[in-house]
Amino acid sequence: MFVYNIKINGSKTFRIIFICILILLIFIMGSVVWKIFNGADKSYANNKNISEIQTKNYTNILKAVHDNIDSYVGVQFQFTGYVYRVSDLKDNQFVLARDMIISFNNQAVVVGFLCEYENAKDLKDGTWVTITGEITKGEYHGDMPIVKVLELTETTRPTEEYVYPPDESYIPTDGAI
Repeated sequence: MFVYNIKINGSKTFRIIFICILILLIFIMGSVVWKIFNGADKSYANNKNISEIQTKNYTNILKAVHDNIDSYVGVQFQFTGYVYRVSDLKDNQFVLARDMIISFNNQAVVVGFLCEYENAKDLKDGTWVTITGEITKGEYHGDMPIVKVLELTETTRPTEEYVYPPDESYIPTDGAI
């Protein structure tokens, strides 16, 4: 049986541990600073190559575009929804809407993109359409992303009709929930 007697110098050990912790903290701080300046708002929605918005990421993209309009101006994409109007929209405007489930008992609210289309007055409310459009910055009760419709085709109601709140960040405002 061998017994090793190791003498540990306390001040050298402390220095080595201190230097390792310091290097680790510098690495963490460097990656945090890099993330702040290069990685902020880099969600999958903040991508200039969006070609089609899917049901599963619809509200995440909707929220990201509303939160940071300037980053999305000029982005072209395609998505499906139904025509929805409110009384103060212009004749060439409509909301391309989806119903977002906000509670366990299937309460829903209408969410969507404000769109401008020269033949908008010819569309009936509730008509399901697929559009290809380009995001612009406009005015509707404050700064608002407005989708200029480049192409519009009528379609049928999708099988996944409802959308769900953005990832972990939606706070319902309805007092009944």
